[in-house]
Order: sequence, then C-alpha cells, then structure tokens
Amino acid sequence: MNTPFKAATFSKHFHRIAWLAVALATCVIVFGAFVRLSNAGLSCPDWPTCYGRATWPGASADAVDHAASAIRPFESHKAWREQVHRHLAATLGLLVLALALLAARKRRYGMAQILVAAGLVAIGIPLYMHGEHVAASALAILGEAILLAAALRWSNLDLSRVAALTLAVIIFQALLGMWTVTWLLKPIVVMGHLLGGLLTFSLLLWMAWRATAAPIRLADTPQLRRWVVLGLLLLGVQIALGGWTSANYAALACGNDFPTCVGQWWPRHDFGEAFVLWRGIGVDYEGGILDGEARIAIQLAHRMMAMVVFAYLIAFAVRLMRLPGMRGWGVFVLAMALVQVGLGIANVMLNLPLVVAVLHNAGAVVLLFAMVSLLARLEAPEH
Repeated sequence: MNTPFKAATFSKHFHRIAWLAVALATCVIVFGAFVRLSNAGLSCPDWPTCYGRATWPGASADAVDHAASAIRPFESHKAWREQVHRHLAATLGLLVLALALLAARKRRYGMAQILVAAGLVAIGIPLYMHGEHVAASALAILGEAILLAAALRWSNLDLSRVAALTLAVIIFQALLGMWTVTWLLKPIVVMGHLLGGLLTFSLLLWMAWRATAAPIRLADTPQLRRWVVLGLLLLGVQIALGGWTSANYAALACGNDFPTCVGQWWPRHDFGEAFVLWRGIGVDYEGGILDGEARIAIQLAHRMMAMVVFAYLIAFAVRLMRLPGMRGWGVFVLAMALVQVGLGIANVMLNLPLVVAVLHNAGAVVLLFAMVSLLARLEAPEH
C-alpha cells in the first residue's frame, strides 16, 4: 500500500536526484539495448575494465598485450559502446547510493549500514579483478544481505525501504552485467539483466513520484490500481519474452512474415527446447545456439503474449478515457500500445533495423513509465 504523499518528509534535493536517476536509467536501458542489438555485448572480454583499461584501447596495438585479447580480438567500433554503457551504469549506481543515504539519514545507524554495504561491494571489485572470485562473491553477498535486512526492517514513510532495495537491485545488476560477459551472453543472464534494468527504472520512478507529491485522487482508485497492477504483471511477462527472444537471436525466426510465420499460421516448433533456462556454463551464445524450430517457438510465444497485452492495454486505455481528468493518460497508453505493436511488426518485416529495434526497447520503457506513474500517483480522495 502507498504511504501518503508528504514531500516535507524527504531531503530538500531528494526528488531532484531521483528524477535525474530516472532520466539516466532510461539512457542506460536504451543504450544497453543498442549495445546488445549491435552485437557489442562481448566487445570487452574482461570486467570491469576493457582490455585492462578504465576506458578502452585506442587501437588494436594497445590491446594486443592484454590477456583479454586471447579471448576475443579487439574491435574498436564495438568496445567503446560496451565500456560507455558500463560507465553510465556506474554513474547511475552512484546516484542510487546517494538516494539511499539521503533516505536513511534519519534511521538509527541508517547511513552507516548503507555505507558498509556499499563498501563491501566496492572492496570486492579489485579482489575479483585479481582472481579472488570466492572472496569477492562473499563480500557482494554480505553487502546485499545488509541492504535487504535494512529494507525489511525500515518502513517506507521516508522511502528508506525502497531506496535500500533499489541499491540492492542495482548491485545485483552489476553482477548480472559481469556474468553477461564472463558467461558469454548466456540467455537467462541477458534476459535477467534487461529485467533488472527495468526494475531499477521502475523503483526509481516510483520514488521520484512519491517524493514529488503529485497525487491523482479518484473515487475508484482501489479498482483502478488493480487494473494497473495486472497490467504491470502482463507487461513484465511480455518484456521477459522479448528479452528471451533477443537473447536467443529469435527475432527473425519467422523470416519477414507477419502475421504468418515462415508462410504458415502454425509452423513446426519446439517449445520444450525453446524455454530451457539453464544449459551450463562455457558455451558462447553469441549468434544463438538453438535450432530453427526452437527459435520459432520463442517468436510465437512473444507474438501471442503481445496480443494479450495489447488487448489489455486497449481496454485499460478506454477505461481511463472514461474517467474525469484521466483522458490524457488514456490517450497516452492507447497511443503507446499502438506504437509498440507497430514497432514490433516493423522489426520483423524490415529485417530488424537497429534503429527500430532500439526504439522497440524504448517503447517498453515508456509503457512502463505510464503504468508505474499511475501506480505511484493514484490515491483515494481525502475525507
């Protein structure tokens, strides 16, 4: 349940930092989609450096002496994309840390707990870089445990609970980013990294709205909130399927056919093989390893769920447009649902252009923005 809007509870600049973090999280997600879809996800084989550098090598000759060059040859046109994405994500992490410290400042030992947790994770990074993987993992787990314990103990009146949880999520996001590289684009990790980024965005957006104190008060708020929650669940499932489609290189499994698939309404497929989540470690998943029937099954699942989500969003938009003061939100949800479906179809029929594919990812972020904003702002009328 939402706590009441009380802007005075928060630090003077909390909402400004939160909105800045929302904007940066959007950039990280969209730029991350660009990195993934341009096949640059493994362009820096080491982590968190890129061929041993904090930035990236300027030329192939600068990377040849580093051990990472034995894993993958240096590609200058790709390496900068991956490393810029990492730096953007690290900057976002610092903003989330600042929010957690501000939110916990009035809690007993609140700031100390946040700093200790962050410090443990920070100490683990150089240990990992020097091959002390067990020690680094232990420190990361301990830091996460401190943050989760704090989130469970604290209330949300000052947003300290959700701020601590967001910091825990973004630390886990960093681990997923590392595993994306070290486990060679393992689909379950790539999909989890996408979902983690969108969860981080959602938590930051929720905090930003709650700290801004801009409620929407409607008489039928409880029923409308149920609509929003169900919409978020359906949207989350569809985003996960989209991430699974991308991670398994199944976006063009049906060729350029739409609404049919390889010229048929229900072609041969293999759902059993398509959704095996864990296949061990050590396989290079770049380009995908599934056969055509498994990839077709993934594409079919994504299309079928898209129809369910699209129908739900249309119904939800119509309901919003019938409520006083909510017509703008209804039109926005309706327009974005149509745009998102159009981008998905264009991806297939135009052979997955990079710009359209990145915009399709951005469309998911915008739809998520609408649903999370409504969840954060809807309040019952004051009596």
